[in-house]
Amino acid sequence: MATDAADRLRDQVRERYAAAARSVAEGASCCGGGSCCDDPGSFGEALYTVEQRGDLPDAAALASLGCGNPTAVAELREGETVLDLGSGGGIDVILSARRVGPTGLAYGLDMTDEMLALARRNAEEAGISNAIFLKGMIEDVPLPAESVDVAISNCVINLSTDKAAVLAELGRVLKPGGRIGISDVVAEDHLNPDERAARGSYVGCIAGALSKSEYEAGLEAAGFVDVSVEFTHEVADGMHGAIVKAVKPAISDPGHRRA
Repeated sequence: MATDAADRLRDQVRERYAAAARSVAEGASCCGGGSCCDDPGSFGEALYTVEQRGDLPDAAALASLGCGNPTAVAELREGETVLDLGSGGGIDVILSARRVGPTGLAYGLDMTDEMLALARRNAEEAGISNAIFLKGMIEDVPLPAESVDVAISNCVINLSTDKAAVLAELGRVLKPGGRIGISDVVAEDHLNPDERAARGSYVGCIAGALSKSEYEAGLEAAGFVDVSVEFTHEVADGMHGAIVKAVKPAISDPGHRRA
């Protein structure tokens, strides 16, 4: 029964984001698809700088569904390999590809054919040659172990029905010493799952959110250190956009702790 319910939720998410991609392809905002950007001040392209938006294809900005700007906190460096979980219309992959330069590589992973097609068009229009878009699930990343320097994600992990698997996959694909810089919706610790669900739908990026302490514990269980979850702006009562950071320990440096 639990698997059936998870499959139904995943199908709802896939269809909602496919609708958003179709809306953008027709020249409208993704919010017309009824996705996570119901509040334009808390979600979407408004969370990127004017300079960043000006350097992007219109469709990439219109397709932004995130609750933050992970490329602004991931401290990307030239030559690094970056993975964006749930890459949508490609905005964070394009920005990451530019940041890591021609010697670096940016992967985008998404389960929605319509979003992948939109992202590939956006990257081509932006003149990006060091981006690769993959179809797959964030719970089962189609990349080898220890192949990524940095993992980012923008308001997607809250949509997973198996967040422990997502965090374990992050630990698997990151190289020793690799790091994550994630934007996500996170609940205050006093809110139980029913109270979170009362504040918004699962596909609306609210009901499936982890609490701050749950996120921290999940990352630590997946082997991460220097874990921090920092609220940035409120998206619903007791629910916040947040910056999530953590590091996979280097083999020779096991002594890190939670920040």
